[in-house]
Amino acid sequence: MTRFLARIQALGDNPDALDFTFGNPHEMALPGFSAALRAQVEPRSVDWFAYKTSEREAQEVVTAGLRAELGLAFEPEDTAMTQGAFGAISLALALLADAGDEVVIPIPGWFAYEPMLRLANLIPVRAALNPANFDLDVDAIARAITPRTRIVIVNSPANPTGRVYPRADWDALAEILEEASRTHGRRIWLLSDEPYRRIRFDGIPFASPAASYPWTAIDYSYGKVLLAPGQRLGYLALSPLLPAQERSELRAALLPLGIAIGWGFPDAVMQFAVPALETLSIDIAELTRKRDRLYRALDDAGFEVTRPEGTFYLWGRAPGGDALSFCGALEARGVYLMPGSLFDQPHHFRVSLTATMEMIDRAIPHLTDVAAEFGKDA
Repeated sequence: MTRFLARIQALGDNPDALDFTFGNPHEMALPGFSAALRAQVEPRSVDWFAYKTSEREAQEVVTAGLRAELGLAFEPEDTAMTQGAFGAISLALALLADAGDEVVIPIPGWFAYEPMLRLANLIPVRAALNPANFDLDVDAIARAITPRTRIVIVNSPANPTGRVYPRADWDALAEILEEASRTHGRRIWLLSDEPYRRIRFDGIPFASPAASYPWTAIDYSYGKVLLAPGQRLGYLALSPLLPAQERSELRAALLPLGIAIGWGFPDAVMQFAVPALETLSIDIAELTRKRDRLYRALDDAGFEVTRPEGTFYLWGRAPGGDALSFCGALEARGVYLMPGSLFDQPHHFRVSLTATMEMIDRAIPHLTDVAAEFGKDA
């Protein structure tokens, strides 16, 4: 990962590079985003830039959004504003687990789960998604659970595959977690990683496991839907279906733990801007056109590609089955993809659709040419 990051950092010196690695912007920021920040920069009081915890107005806006999207009776006290999803996940780990506990993570899944868990003195345990279509495999999760399991992390829409999981999956998982909690005499929590919740295609609905399993916490980041990952804003939300006593105890712990993890609250300006940012979004219609353009081109060229239902990524199998070699050959042509080895999937690659349409059009001939060189059979 370190070597890969070093190569990607060097792309700043090459204006002609076609960078499809991370979900970074390749066009100017949303005008509404810049306007929302500018509107909050001028101080209105002497404590405008004082230390901030979770600002009440930001919590109220988040709560209204959660109620509307998920149909659950969230209250402002159920939420803690954080430094993006990184901050929300860090807060959840501190809130729900103790050193030495096990945490089940999806494979393939976000490459930062495992190092974050190890830094928190927790033990990652991998549970594979269905290899045929990357569906959630609740039986694999059940097999991964032990008496030391404290948290199961799920991610929908899923990075890197783009899959969106239905309510039926969460209901099935809830039964497994409830039974395992009884069997081992210890409550197993669910952490629902939802930073791409508002980025979905083709009218596909979203279901959160918070509606199926009361012992669920949700992490969210505005950096995805705003395509501004460098401005850190997110939150952790507790399911309002939690039993009252547990809900009250966890609410009380959010503030001190938010301080303890390194003042994990968003900066003042970002919190003040939440009312305006809550209604902003990247152009989903244009993102859909990018998905369709690249998906059709790769599918027509014989690639094995998962058609994303959400996120802004496209996940495919490398021709010849060696993603590192395939991505290396593309790098020689100035095209940069993320090899699946970073997701513990050495046969696959990920493409970020946050690139411009012009970049996509320029990259397609290179992708198809290199595929022909490698052969299309894994």
